[in-house]
Amino acid sequence: QVQLVESGGGLVQAGGSLRLSCAASGRIFSINTMAWDRQAPGKQREVVASVISSGGTKYADSVKGRFTISRDNANNTVYLQMNRLKPEDTAVYYCHAFLYSGGDWKDYWGQGTQVTVSS
Repeated sequence: QVQLVESGGGLVQAGGSLRLSCAASGRIFSINTMAWDRQAPGKQREVVASVISSGGTKYADSVKGRFTISRDNANNTVYLQMNRLKPEDTAVYYCHAFLYSGGDWKDYWGQGTQVTVSS
């Protein structure tokens, strides 16, 4: 069984920084993409940032230049450094991995961590 466990969320003032971490564990043979999604109240879930196994990254336009995604392939861990946070970044952030656990490639998500940015 595969688990993704996030940490690092919390309450921060606008302009501040937070760093999210997510560790994937269990029966994992290979991870293709690791990403961070977020969902704000009343809004659809969106992909904030993603990183593939070779290190290539993509970002939502709303976070470009402020957020940085990185990953540690040896430890199946992904990070999201969030700088210059804005109140509109307030959301539940979910770790997301597309990986092979035997049988087929599948998407997995963590339980989510709350990020609240006060104005």
